[in-house]
Amino acid sequence: MTTINDFNFENKKAIIRVDFNVPLNDNFEVTDATRIEAAKPTIDKILKEGGSVILMSHLGRPKNKEEKYSLKHIVAKTSEILGVDVKFVSDCVGAEVEAEAKNLKAGEVLLLENLRYHAEEEKGDTEFAKQLASLGDIYVNDAFGTAHRAHASTTIIAQFFANNKCFGALLAKEIESINKVLNESEKPVTAVLGGSKISSKITVIENILDKIDHMIIGGGMTFTFIKALGGQIGNSLVEDDKLDLALEIIAKAKQKNVQIHLPVDVIAADAFSNDANLQIVDVNQIPEGWQGLDVGPKTLEALKPVIAASKTILWNGPLGVFELEKFAQGTITLGNYIAEATQNGTFSLVGGGDSVAAVKQFGLEPKVSYVSTGGGAMLEMLEGKILPGIDAIMR
Repeated sequence: MTTINDFNFENKKAIIRVDFNVPLNDNFEVTDATRIEAAKPTIDKILKEGGSVILMSHLGRPKNKEEKYSLKHIVAKTSEILGVDVKFVSDCVGAEVEAEAKNLKAGEVLLLENLRYHAEEEKGDTEFAKQLASLGDIYVNDAFGTAHRAHASTTIIAQFFANNKCFGALLAKEIESINKVLNESEKPVTAVLGGSKISSKITVIENILDKIDHMIIGGGMTFTFIKALGGQIGNSLVEDDKLDLALEIIAKAKQKNVQIHLPVDVIAADAFSNDANLQIVDVNQIPEGWQGLDVGPKTLEALKPVIAASKTILWNGPLGVFELEKFAQGTITLGNYIAEATQNGTFSLVGGGDSVAAVKQFGLEPKVSYVSTGGGAMLEMLEGKILPGIDAIMR
């Protein structure tokens, strides 16, 4: 795997695909700069070695170059994080951009305007990719969040840099972490799969069954399994068309000696609200009119030794509706178990939008081994797919 550590960037212009698709408030201020901070190690190395940096990213899903999607809004925050006055150019291709890139001196950073202001970006247009490529000497892909897209700046551009292309520090770490779980894991390996639907996780489940020893199931998809096994689930979330699939997964897991851990009790509510009435009930005896919104205390007690004994943990999806305070305890407790195991030497990888949001919200981020920055990209890697953005550098 070729990374930025394989190059010396002295007097070189690095054109870096970053993922600066960050949230902005109504005043166009960055409300979460995690993604910009995540790219800093890559940019710092290049600048320290006497190189210059051209940054390209998308922001949102613009239709007609809407002002609110301009990357000029993030210039101040990016300058503050990098400790360099970031220059900005109001397009990403064309004569003005070429002139700015040409005049860039060692130690300087230039941010290009939103790539998706041009339809050619998402179409993976070769001519557009060639124009972007002409701006730099070395292509660095550091955007895991878009590595599963065959866009001009993430994939097509790489063909114009025969031996001068590499992964940035962030993307290299993502690949290593997922590889560590899928191919180099120390046993026992535990996968925690939460979230609402089996249908969105089925390919992940099928791909990882050969590699894990324990599968902990939580979140809304619990109830499809419980109903398939004949339990009463009240008004809980269920995919009625996936009951057979749930039984198939259980059978496959048994065949491969994977232990499935389903909740044994839940916190049930008579409404989807923090003000609802609550009761703790057995998972397969939820009364009519009630729905399971978090795992119960017996379940957490049963999961504790499983997590403690694990040497590798993949956590994808919360155990309950953690956005509502009354149903956050299961996810918090599980997070604390994982943090404790990590402290004792377990490798823990957290990924997928909701689990990432949960670890950040509950201050667990520094206590796990790695938090993935790309939800869709990570899921596709766990499904065993080769991501076009990664493949383009590997060739």
